Amino acid sequence: MVLCVLHRGPNLRIFFFSVNLRTGAEQKVVFITARVHPGETPSSFVCQGIIDFLVSQHPIAKVLRDHLVFKIAPMLNPDGVYLGNYRCSLMGFDLNRHWVDPSPWAHPTLHGVKQLIVQMYNNPKISLEFYIDIHAHSTMMNGFMYGNIFEEEERFQRQAIFPKLLCQNAEDFSFTSTSFNRDAVKAGTGRRFLGGLLDHTSYCYTLEVSFYSYILGGTTSTVPYTEEAYMKLGRNVARTFLDYYRLNTISERPLAPIPNTRKEKMPPFKCATLRGPGNSHPGRKLEKRSQTNPTEHSHSS
Repeated sequence: MVLCVLHRGPNLRIFFFSVNLRTGAEQKVVFITARVHPGETPSSFVCQGIIDFLVSQHPIAKVLRDHLVFKIAPMLNPDGVYLGNYRCSLMGFDLNRHWVDPSPWAHPTLHGVKQLIVQMYNNPKISLEFYIDIHAHSTMMNGFMYGNIFEEEERFQRQAIFPKLLCQNAEDFSFTSTSFNRDAVKAGTGRRFLGGLLDHTSYCYTLEVSFYSYILGGTTSTVPYTEEAYMKLGRNVARTFLDYYRLNTISERPLAPIPNTRKEKMPPFKCATLRGPGNSHPGRKLEKRSQTNPTEHSHSS
């Protein structure tokens, strides 16, 4: 499906994928975006790993397609990518600071994605449960997430479940580097803005992955990232939804593990303890229609 068309510079169209094969399935939606910053190429490999896995014939992928809807916009800044920019769009904007009021002329991709998200959120037949924006980090190691801060401790604890499960599935994902914050500088990002816009049933994250390498848990050994390693992280992100929704038990046969493409045997990454709750996250809430009527690291996304 075409999300929008860019009329300036290269003749580019923004596509997004909708992955769900079972008709009539409950519309639990996972919305994923990537490459809002053109120079963060690892995010495209992670996103490619998610897409390739979800459309594969792997038994886990089949279960996920039967129970969840994945909406994926793999490249939010194609004109910037085309021009070889590192962070900005053709117009010179850092798109990940303009989610509050995106212009259909200056920020057409954000405008289109935001409209689609709001439409889904206001549809009583759809439950928009996750928003994940994929980035690459220039100073940190491993994969990790940024989440939001909420006043309700229960909501904060629920928000930490997905990254903790991902930490168990992906040896390169670090829960100790995962943080939950409300840095004012990040107020215009997708994760911060949508976290304040959507209600308590939706969870919004920024997924970061290092440009360089990851450190194995319990060691000081570093493993350089490769294209395959980035895509493997994407496959593990997809697989984690099986654990989150406890879909393991509905498979007709035992689910095969995702193949480890690395030759060496690596120890599992150990998760750290959960951080405590913080303060409320600012942001105006939408009134959804009923069925009846800590500080982020520098150089981050």
